[in-house]
Amino acid sequence: MSDDSNPRMHAGTGLEGVSIGPSEIALVDGENGRLIYRGHDAEVLVREHNFEEVAFLLWIGRLPSADETNVLRNVVFENMRHVSDDPAILAMLDPKALPMDAVRSAMSAWAMTRRMDEGGTPADAQAALGAIAGSVALLGARRAGVAPGEIKAGDTVARAYLRMMTGAEPTDAQVGALDAYLVLTAEHGMNASTFTGRVIVSTASDIGSGLVGAIGALKGKLHGGAPSHVSSMIDEIGTMDNAEPWLREKIEGGERLMGFGHRVYKTYDPRARALSEVAQRLGSDNERLALAHHVEQTALRLLHEYKPDRRLYTNVEYYAAAVLETIELDPGLYTPTFAVSRTAGWTAHMLEQITFPRLIRPQVEYVGPMPAA
Repeated sequence: MSDDSNPRMHAGTGLEGVSIGPSEIALVDGENGRLIYRGHDAEVLVREHNFEEVAFLLWIGRLPSADETNVLRNVVFENMRHVSDDPAILAMLDPKALPMDAVRSAMSAWAMTRRMDEGGTPADAQAALGAIAGSVALLGARRAGVAPGEIKAGDTVARAYLRMMTGAEPTDAQVGALDAYLVLTAEHGMNASTFTGRVIVSTASDIGSGLVGAIGALKGKLHGGAPSHVSSMIDEIGTMDNAEPWLREKIEGGERLMGFGHRVYKTYDPRARALSEVAQRLGSDNERLALAHHVEQTALRLLHEYKPDRRLYTNVEYYAAAVLETIELDPGLYTPTFAVSRTAGWTAHMLEQITFPRLIRPQVEYVGPMPAA
């Protein structure tokens, strides 16, 4: 409890409704279903710009020139290649380990070799993107038992990532789909992992430490692990006829339907809308995609029936799963690939936090016992 002599803002469990301060990076408009990156609608950006251009926008505040895009790619590719040559990083990328554990450890090893100063710079952010992209791609190659593919002149980050991971030349459709996914998941306001990274950097730590903490937060199934759980749900349902009875059983049992509902969005997630279009282009005759669409429509109808007072709609994880399946990504690498995209947003927030030299230190309301009088 609080009174006039202790005028602290009281935050509910989960810090809902509490702002840690201003930011120029992104607007997550939950009421109207919009996602804005530095004044640009994400649904427009995904049609007109690739991932590295959007990463530059998040870091610098404007879209890059062609020369600046090429410089950025060179930095990213240099650090992707560095992963394969660094024994400390290679030792962490054990294909038998949990993928997010391996990536977290690899990024810790990379940060040690980078020797970043307090805070960080845009150059550190660019290098970090290359290091995590290279780490996840190499981990994917190791898990598949293939030799990692070589990065080529003229590659985009998405194409280099897929080739390094699979050892094969990706199709233009696969590259375009992955690039759309990376753009749409690059940034999303003060989510749990971004908050974690900003808290760490606010202590006058470095971007490397912030990344390791953010990866740890993203590992949880309530944050970054959802797309793989959506895939498992579709697997369990199996057929269109089974969708309604399966979903009714889960809802009546009080279980959460993965891919539906969002902490902020109270309407259809704009990222899901954009990725749904990508999925349709990739697999218009795909039986799996038809099943996913049927499950979505059935779930939305049943959620409205059972919970008419709740505003539960499709979120980004639902069609992220469809897109990542269609480009034949190892399900164990769904969340690590999310970490690659979100590194752009994480590091943008860390760089912004450096300009506010104030330790993030919320309070907690003690409700435990007091000493006996």
